[in-house]
Amino acid sequence: MDQPGSLFEIFQRATWKQAASVERPFVRYIHPDRSPAEYMCLEPRSQAIRVSVLIPTMDANRDGRFENLLRQLDLQTLPDFEVIVIKGDPRQGRAINSGASMAKGEFLLTLDDDTSLLDKEAFAKLLSVMENYSAIGMAGGINTIPLDAPWLVRRAMYEIPRRSTPPVSEIKDSDLAEHPLLMMRREIFERVGGENELLPRGLDPYLRQEFRKAGFRVVVVPDVFYSHLPPATLEKLLTQFYRNGKHAAYVNRHFPQWAIETPGHHGHFRTRHAVSSRLLRFPARLLSALITLKPIWFLCQLSYAIGNLAYLVNSLSLHKEKEEKA
Repeated sequence: MDQPGSLFEIFQRATWKQAASVERPFVRYIHPDRSPAEYMCLEPRSQAIRVSVLIPTMDANRDGRFENLLRQLDLQTLPDFEVIVIKGDPRQGRAINSGASMAKGEFLLTLDDDTSLLDKEAFAKLLSVMENYSAIGMAGGINTIPLDAPWLVRRAMYEIPRRSTPPVSEIKDSDLAEHPLLMMRREIFERVGGENELLPRGLDPYLRQEFRKAGFRVVVVPDVFYSHLPPATLEKLLTQFYRNGKHAAYVNRHFPQWAIETPGHHGHFRTRHAVSSRLLRFPARLLSALITLKPIWFLCQLSYAIGNLAYLVNSLSLHKEKEEKA
């Protein structure tokens, strides 16, 4: 039974409001359609709000994981945060921007609705880093492989780059600070134009790039542990990669300036590679996956490529139809 005043108990009593009327004046790349989402602001645990926790979700359930997340939030040692839930927006960037527009905290902290917080001091540790290092604009944690997760999930997180975070012993500049547990300076978030609402995927690399261009560090923080798990079945995992491949092809065609590299390691990396280079490295990656005995990663790359190709074929077909009608 939840204690009176717990976040989940407050969530059950709260009323959803329409997000379509929420203004987002700071957004640089705003989506023209009205948001279909609903939102609710859960009461803070103290009068002083330092951190605004933003949780975009499609159904405020996610097979029970959203409920678990709310209960984990109650265990956080940091008391000074509010929670804003944005439900039903298919564009994650627009959902986060809507939440940020209503936020009262100096710092924004994004969570996915299926994030699992393994560290009760995660928020406090991230806030301490932000307060003590003014050059840091964005800080994430370490995505950890849970020992009690199903074998397929653990194996996928081991094989697939960026599905888990290499451990660090000190604050490390990294491209692996990601939305499932990410604290940002709200003033910088608004200054760089917030999330890019035009992108169906690739929000993380875009936002990290904008923070760096503004002169701020993007880091991961040691001993801040969370888990963000891939789909639990091979079919769902491959479907996800197929969809990501289609979305990547869309971005490459319509917004090539925002097609940014996503390395699987900490430290410096090249943000751009020529298309020819990316095509040539694909067979090399497939071969590497086979040689290193990573069959799940091999299949995921194939699904991604098939999704990419499917989008291109469909685009060419639509273009041909338009030419014939003209």
